[in-house]
Amino acid sequence: MNKAALVEKIAEFCNTKADAERAVEALISEITRSLKSGEDVSIAGLGIFKVKDRAARTARNPRTGEMVKVPATRVPKFSAAKALKDAVKG
Repeated sequence: MNKAALVEKIAEFCNTKADAERAVEALISEITRSLKSGEDVSIAGLGIFKVKDRAARTARNPRTGEMVKVPATRVPKFSAAKALKDAVKG
């Protein structure tokens, strides 16, 4: 499912497709804003979005074999809730 398909499904519960699109955009925007400021986002039944700090490291370029320095960075991480895991399993 992509963003457009998600909007279509949510539109079934909203007054208009435009309302559904605004809702999806607002959700994405608020999750992004919270993660940028270092906050976790917990949605019951879905999971937790967190920011993880990845340390600087040395990696090998698989094409050339050359060693490359990879700088430290922050990356988003998602941990699925038990309810979501159980729904997917069964």
